[in-house]
Amino acid sequence: MDLFDNNKKRKSAGFNILSGDSTDGHGGYGAGTLSLDNMTPIFVDPEENDAFIDMGALHARSEVEKRVKFLPNKEEVPEGAKLYWLVWVTTDHNSEGKPYYAGVTACEMTVNKEKRRGYKSLPEHVNNMDKSLKRRHVLDKMDDPSKKILAAFLKGFNEEMWKNSEESLHKALLAE
Repeated sequence: MDLFDNNKKRKSAGFNILSGDSTDGHGGYGAGTLSLDNMTPIFVDPEENDAFIDMGALHARSEVEKRVKFLPNKEEVPEGAKLYWLVWVTTDHNSEGKPYYAGVTACEMTVNKEKRRGYKSLPEHVNNMDKSLKRRHVLDKMDDPSKKILAAFLKGFNEEMWKNSEESLHKALLAE
């Protein structure tokens, strides 16, 4: 191997996703990277009346997504596809230092495991991850039964965080 071969492609720093404090205060390499330490992907399955965490979704490798080719048009997915909501939940501490659900955004996903085809909008998923990190709530596309499942899950997972969360989140998930 020639260490001085300049014809080889070099890896660029590009976009990094790291855990932990990437800058450590120095502002050098790694400054401006994105930490997903406080983000959790939650799947809401309205058909099964269930919600569950699958950390593999952070890199599109959840059990729901494995072995499925995602198509850009919902109409192209074979009949019998199951609806899921992938919810990006970001946690933080409020001004009083109490933990709360800061950002909560939902993205639609349909999957037909038998046919190994599904639908999801990758730009929507990326944008909603960003909005969750920016402490926003985007739940308007979610159906009411799914919202109630998510509210029950969040409350059951950590009631203190639920109580400390903004009233707008409670209203968005529990509105009749």
